[in-house]
Amino acid sequence: MKKIFLVGALFIFSFINGQNTTSCNCCSEDQQAFDFWIGNWEVANSNNGTPAGTSTISREEDGCVIRENWVSATPGYTGTSLNFYNAQTDQWEQLWVDNTGAFLKLKGNREGNQMILTSDEFTKDDGKTYRNRITWTKNDDGTVRQHWEVLQGDEATTAFDGIYTKK
Repeated sequence: MKKIFLVGALFIFSFINGQNTTSCNCCSEDQQAFDFWIGNWEVANSNNGTPAGTSTISREEDGCVIRENWVSATPGYTGTSLNFYNAQTDQWEQLWVDNTGAFLKLKGNREGNQMILTSDEFTKDDGKTYRNRITWTKNDDGTVRQHWEVLQGDEATTAFDGIYTKK
């Protein structure tokens, strides 16, 4: 009974305040900056063209979230990411979680034809601090390059470099 009352109260509050429930809450240019990644993709390793996996990337939550569902070419490995534009911080954020329990949190913005997201610093067992940086590049031929680097000071090591081609 309390749930019905709460839902009804929220509806009445929205109606009284003139909120248009058909408006688009996430349709600004900033909130559409990562739309070039949306699609059903075959992903290949950039260095040798071997299959890396498949990825389905879609808009959800009335367009406010971009969700990735990854299936690796290596059997048994999957993951998902939730991506959204945070209007309070004026940046994109990503949370990646895979079926091993590993996770990654990134934030950043689009610069030209690239979305560049970086993690906070973290310390590895070697006592050194690192950051993850992933850059998605919208290519002229309709493909998307995803380049994941692990940064330690001025040095960058590639963790993954893949080309997304629409199915």
